Amino acid sequence: MARLPRLTLADQPHHVIQRGNNGQPIFVDHADREMLLGLLGENAQRFGIALHAYVLMDNHYHLLATPASDDGLPLWMQSVGRRYVRYFNDRHGRTGTLWEGRYKSTLIQTDRYLLTCMAYIDLNPVRAGLVNDARDYPWSSHAHYAGLRHDKLLTPHSLYWTLGNTPFAREAAYAELVRGGVAAADQLALTDATLHGWAVGSPEFIEKLQKNTVRRVLKARPGRPPLSRG
Repeated sequence: MARLPRLTLADQPHHVIQRGNNGQPIFVDHADREMLLGLLGENAQRFGIALHAYVLMDNHYHLLATPASDDGLPLWMQSVGRRYVRYFNDRHGRTGTLWEGRYKSTLIQTDRYLLTCMAYIDLNPVRAGLVNDARDYPWSSHAHYAGLRHDKLLTPHSLYWTLGNTPFAREAAYAELVRGGVAAADQLALTDATLHGWAVGSPEFIEKLQKNTVRRVLKARPGRPPLSRG
């Protein structure tokens, strides 16, 4: 079966996962993480990407970003991926692939899933047992939104600004949202949609989205298509 083209649309937030090949680490030390963050920021400006959230784990990373054009996201990921592999292989004396195939991504409904996806990203280190609190993990965007540091890589989504009328109110509200966790159903929906390349949102959102692209936005129902009665 032919591989479907990526589902990417301008001005829509996308959740992205890039994994190391065979689960291998993609970072050896802090310098590697700093390099990847630098490449993400540099190329975000180049390709018109608003980076809203990120987390760097040992063998994969997550991003939440909105491209200004339909091809901005794939061009961004391609450029970052290629340059980081060259850097990583040169620095660590290795050859060959680093990534587990193509990056995975999903297009998400903003009002329903954007803040949930940010919390989902922030809580990755907690779910992995690396820290007990998201604010204790240094390689994510959580500290920026919780008011612990300023991160110049980030462009807060307009939905974040609705959390409060002052920076303190927004930071407190967001920190509380993350402490509340992500419902199991939402976590499953985001993970499954991202790994399989389908959009995630309400039926109304999916229907509207499908009108803007010829690419299927949901998995086809099993079985044969219904017979035409015409």
